[in-house]
Amino acid sequence: MADKKIRGHHALRITTVCRSMTRRLASVDALRGCTVAAMLLVNDPGDWSHVYAPLEHSAWHGCTPTDLVFPFFLFVVGVSTALGIEPRLAQGANPSTLARAALIRALRIVALGLLINLLAWFIMPGVHLRLPGVLQRIGLCFAATALCSIYTRPRTQWGLIVAILLGYWGLLTLGGSLEPWLNLASRSDSALFGHFVYQIDAVSGRGHDPEGLLGTLPSLATSLLGLCAGRWLRENRLKPLLFAAVAALVLGTLWSLALPLNKNLWTSSFVLWCAGWATLALLLFHWLVDQRNWPALGRRFGLNAVAAYAGSELMQIVLPGLGQETLYRRLFAGWITPLAGPYIASLAFAVAFVAVWWLIVYVMDRQRLYIKL
Repeated sequence: MADKKIRGHHALRITTVCRSMTRRLASVDALRGCTVAAMLLVNDPGDWSHVYAPLEHSAWHGCTPTDLVFPFFLFVVGVSTALGIEPRLAQGANPSTLARAALIRALRIVALGLLINLLAWFIMPGVHLRLPGVLQRIGLCFAATALCSIYTRPRTQWGLIVAILLGYWGLLTLGGSLEPWLNLASRSDSALFGHFVYQIDAVSGRGHDPEGLLGTLPSLATSLLGLCAGRWLRENRLKPLLFAAVAALVLGTLWSLALPLNKNLWTSSFVLWCAGWATLALLLFHWLVDQRNWPALGRRFGLNAVAAYAGSELMQIVLPGLGQETLYRRLFAGWITPLAGPYIASLAFAVAFVAVWWLIVYVMDRQRLYIKL
């Protein structure tokens, strides 16, 4: 009889832990999904000539809310790794098997990014071929973060973060100027990719890519910070997590006095600044969804994050050929602009674009269709 009570209590405790983990994953899915929705919002205005300043990237130095979006996603990549891979390691999963699966998934993400760039070059008039990209950087950061999670200890991971941030600062400083086209990241992109980058300076012929290879190094630090944050969240170390968020914001602000915040270069100060805000967002979602039982808004985007982003990129390629300008003028600008101005019309198109994709991921979720690369 006593054994039955013990087994029953043990089963109840396991069930409680599993439910807690499920809800915690729901909060992370929600944060990931809101980040993807923000990506779509800032990437798809109706008219690029009329975009509100907070919905645009900084011209160079500085940080707008839009500059936070991609770092948030890479941070959540690390959080998801801590919640997905590390518990399986603790349960005795084979490290080599986990590493192989992670590398295959990363390769698929990189390949998808390259395919989208090829389609844009092939279909859209006036577009040149670009090799780096958002999905390519996500794939590389996920691969490296997963391997660190599997084969290194937390102390080593913190050491890597410090080494990357200080080492990248040193590289940029030794490289000379931080100005466009002259900085080390742009010069290395030009040497490695030639003209197959996002931007090319007509005067000097140099290229620059905000998702270039050298800038992927500090982006990895963003994902590794997410990995450490996810581990603390899993261990319910919420007060240290809050302290770390504030410390990262303060340190990032102070560092920016010597090394400006810059999303294009993904400077070390930018890494800490964004990680601080991302950690606060993670804590907020955890408190609202996991502890206060709020609806996990954004969860459907989060469950099909890569599919939603890649699909929206493909839609961007196809829509111009299907008469996007005419569609925008008739359904949005034609009547909204006289009433509220061109900025509201442009924003309305972006909101409608996000709404269309919300409907798509809603249907996918209802059908239990989750595309995992």
